[in-house]
Amino acid sequence: MSPRRNDPVAPPPVEGEWQIRFSNNDAAKGWQELENRAANNLRRARDTMRADPAPAVQTSRHKQLMGRLSTGSNGGRVLPHWQIEVTGGDRVWYLLDVEKHTVWVDYAGAHPKATG
Repeated sequence: MSPRRNDPVAPPPVEGEWQIRFSNNDAAKGWQELENRAANNLRRARDTMRADPAPAVQTSRHKQLMGRLSTGSNGGRVLPHWQIEVTGGDRVWYLLDVEKHTVWVDYAGAHPKATG
């Protein structure tokens, strides 16, 4: 069965790691497409999101989005919105829920036109 909204990203986190979940069905589908074309890079991105989803020192490959994209909502709460570059042309965008120690993937796929 394909992952869907609210499903966790496999494998499950181990102690101390952040949980990663899909915030919508399109993100789950995009994640699967990235697995097919860039599995190694996506795994590194996933491992980074599990260990340090909001690094103190941001890079061009891993940063909080800016401007109107700097926040998003999940479950009626406004959360910081981050981006990690999977490949030169692919991105994963996620919302950071510190309270629930959860990363909510809301986009996975080709670099979106609306960037921050």
